[in-house]
Amino acid sequence: MTATPDDELADRRAAKRSLRIARYGSWLVRLLSATWRIRRERAEIFDSFFVRGEPAVFTIWHGQMLPMLVAHRNRGVAVLISEHQDGEIIAQIAERFGFRTVRGSSSRGASRALVELSRVLERGQSVAITPDGPRGPSRSFAPGALIAAQRSGAPVVPVGMSVSRAWRLKSWDRFVVPKPFARITVAYGDPVVLRGDSLRDAAAEAPRFQALMDEAESLATR
Repeated sequence: MTATPDDELADRRAAKRSLRIARYGSWLVRLLSATWRIRRERAEIFDSFFVRGEPAVFTIWHGQMLPMLVAHRNRGVAVLISEHQDGEIIAQIAERFGFRTVRGSSSRGASRALVELSRVLERGQSVAITPDGPRGPSRSFAPGALIAAQRSGAPVVPVGMSVSRAWRLKSWDRFVVPKPFARITVAYGDPVVLRGDSLRDAAAEAPRFQALMDEAESLATR
């Protein structure tokens, strides 16, 4: 269906609105996050991939994306973000914090996004994926991250988080915004290389990685 002039005008207005929100949102996040106290448990797991120049697939829950972006800023990680309107705002904020963005969804059959993720990994760059995004169910591990990992041979690293005090939005993922002077702990699980012979084998591992995400979160709450 051909777009009308009115459609194009609406798209331009939406793009300008997203840019404006992202600009002010980035400023507010920088101001707020300057008061956060971030501690990383088993940080050597994350850092080792950058020391060796090897890629990994880091998995985080969608609702924890904001403090995770701050905790891992300026490391050049590529993050998968949905193509929805709210995803555009998050993508622009992520880029302002030194992330590369890949647009699409790994949980809704978006093969283009998975192909791009595989290419990024094959070039030696790490990626971060929210396996319950872009629309949930919350904390339900969809297999897209595992498929991208198997295609590239990169290990999967579950990442958990806890926060001492936070606002939680009334969204499907209970999006976390740490309050001023919050204590944030990020913990990394052991890297896991998928050994299956097919993409179906990779997808079948989703329940195991659901449990590994729970274990990483337990490490962050100790």
